[in-house]
Amino acid sequence: MKSIYFDNASTTCVDNRVMEAMLPYFTENFGNANSAHQFGRYSKVAIEDARELIAKLIGAEPSEIIFTSGGTESDNAIIKGVVAATRKTEILTSTIEHHAVIHPAESLKRSGVKVIYLEPDSSGVIHPEQVADAITDETAIVSLMHVNNEIGSINPIKEIASVCRERKVPFHSDTVQSVGKIPLNVRELGVDSISISAHKLYGPKGIGVLYVKNGTPWIPWLQGGSQERRRRGGTLNVTGIIGLAEALKLAVNELESNRAHFQKLRSAAIEALTKRFSGRFQINGPESGGVPHILNIGFIPDGDKALDGEMLLLNLDIDGICVSNGSACTSGAMEPSHVLRGIGLPHAVAKSSIRVSFGKHNSVEEVEYFVEKLDGILERMMATAS
Repeated sequence: MKSIYFDNASTTCVDNRVMEAMLPYFTENFGNANSAHQFGRYSKVAIEDARELIAKLIGAEPSEIIFTSGGTESDNAIIKGVVAATRKTEILTSTIEHHAVIHPAESLKRSGVKVIYLEPDSSGVIHPEQVADAITDETAIVSLMHVNNEIGSINPIKEIASVCRERKVPFHSDTVQSVGKIPLNVRELGVDSISISAHKLYGPKGIGVLYVKNGTPWIPWLQGGSQERRRRGGTLNVTGIIGLAEALKLAVNELESNRAHFQKLRSAAIEALTKRFSGRFQINGPESGGVPHILNIGFIPDGDKALDGEMLLLNLDIDGICVSNGSACTSGAMEPSHVLRGIGLPHAVAKSSIRVSFGKHNSVEEVEYFVEKLDGILERMMATAS
């Protein structure tokens, strides 16, 4: 039985070229970058070269690049660090952010911070006017993702950043799903900080970047050493940093060809789904205008016969097809994705939805196989649905 991986928004395999770049730093050049001897100096030079490359690729200064363990740490660090530095009492975000933003924001409520949630439109987009209306003198930070990880909607962060700049409020964007997928230049966008994670880019897990524009009010969140100019303590992940830099370089250089490939896969999937399930499925989020590598599919209930998205996912897995549905286990019961409910989907549709996220190694043949298997699985599930 063939296995097909359609969960690339969750994580990707490491590109062979990335692995080749990393290998010497596991064995030959393994020094601690903070050590004064030649092994340490060699690692230090490699890290600074990687920092300069990453900065160039996103339009930043090398001094603005801070290496972290990934997107979650970067989100936590900037939100908590800006609140600590400004001593203001409000955070402005949205109801459909990644939990790596929502949870640290919620945790600050114990310190008296108020979290203001903006509601997206039905496509999952937050508009600049909403941000302008919600900012107050007590707003410490605005944090809104560039691309939504579940439905692929794209926020107008350049325009939102302009609003924040006029109001003198730091603006952060989680760009984990956008960097390397769509053009991104921090200077052109006007953002004050972004989060990046290597494993979404065919790089290694456990390494990421927090870009913080020079002059942004921010207190480092993780202490413990003098690394990263005392902005992030801990022994530097040399192999991960080398892998991240190589992965980002490849992603930026191959961005247009990859986007064309993703669009081809997306179009093939929608065409095949329409032929087999016309009137019985819908695209959740933007039908056009979003990123092409994420396709969220909801199945419309037949009368009172609602589908269980979790069971659909498991049945697909039995047939060797790996997708996601964004559900989270709460108090022992599977709940629909907060993103799908946040854009106003009925409970039954949200619960029956799956996310298909394409990668550069996927093919049209795999898409067609997925839809063929999906047809049989849905027929069986509908026959037994109550």
